[in-house]
Amino acid sequence: MKVLDLFCGCGGISLGFQQAGFTIIGGVDSNPHAVATFAHNFPSASAVQADLESMTVAQMEAQIPEFSEVNVLVGGPPCQGFSSANRWTHEEEDPRNRLFFQFVEVADALQPEIIVIENVRGIVTRDNGYARDRIYSIFEERGYHVTHRILNAAELGVPQRRFRNFFVMTRNEPFDFDSVQTSGEQVTVGDAIGELYGLESSQDQSEHVLDGAPDSPYRAYLRSENNTLPNHGIVYPAEVVQERIAFVPQGENWRAVPEDMWPTQRSNRHSSAYRRLHEERPSVTIDTGNTHSNYFHPVFNRLPTPREAARLQSFPDDFFLSGTRSPQYIQVGNAVPPLMAKALALALREAME
Repeated sequence: MKVLDLFCGCGGISLGFQQAGFTIIGGVDSNPHAVATFAHNFPSASAVQADLESMTVAQMEAQIPEFSEVNVLVGGPPCQGFSSANRWTHEEEDPRNRLFFQFVEVADALQPEIIVIENVRGIVTRDNGYARDRIYSIFEERGYHVTHRILNAAELGVPQRRFRNFFVMTRNEPFDFDSVQTSGEQVTVGDAIGELYGLESSQDQSEHVLDGAPDSPYRAYLRSENNTLPNHGIVYPAEVVQERIAFVPQGENWRAVPEDMWPTQRSNRHSSAYRRLHEERPSVTIDTGNTHSNYFHPVFNRLPTPREAARLQSFPDDFFLSGTRSPQYIQVGNAVPPLMAKALALALREAME
């Protein structure tokens, strides 16, 4: 089964579907660093950097040789323009919906057996579910059965609490989300990055290699063939940040920092500020920033490296991130965790078979 990934980012959904036995034939995104990462990790697929808002189906077909053979279309098109306040306007003309209807246009051209749309979980309840209902009606009008569910990555083998909503459109019969297999015992932060602690004082920051065999199933999944660890440049923040985070126990946040260490006295900082990860729990949601101190290493007084963040997102170590440090964080934070996508893809594959 051949998959086309629109708004592919660095390829989190694609990797999950590939791990489930699907073939990735192409990915399209506007971010050059993400497309470079996609191209590196999916060398047999067509990686296209383009603004989907202005890219025509004909142009897409010209750049993706296997375009007409796609069975599964996946992506996360934004749909902020769907609003009950705008219900009497032409939604197709709302600039905020252009990307969504471009996604629909590609679906119309391909007529795939399966369509998967991934969004934030708020889409289900926002504006009394208006956007949710519009997505249902748009694809039901095209002959698809539509179902949706909010999934928690921590229940699908990912060491991170991350909630995402998935719409699944199928031709033959509605997809049963109960067929998505949960993983049982949750994977923790310590399992994901604990074996990297011994690399902290490594003199060669350009090359990290892990010693010994992995000692857990999750670590075995993460390890590259030669145990190398790319994208693991260790950087410590400013001295004052290190001094503050040193006061924060695992699982706690900025409230553990003495008041006299802040330049201004505030009681309304966000709960994610200066939050230290807890080794014995799944991580908080990994975001795209590396400068605003939303999550800190459980042991060391610094942010996780891009590789540590990638491990918390369930990217294996042989998944290379292109670009400098900041674009790497953005790519990881924007991605759907591969093991989350894999769990959904396996259930879809079983339903198709």
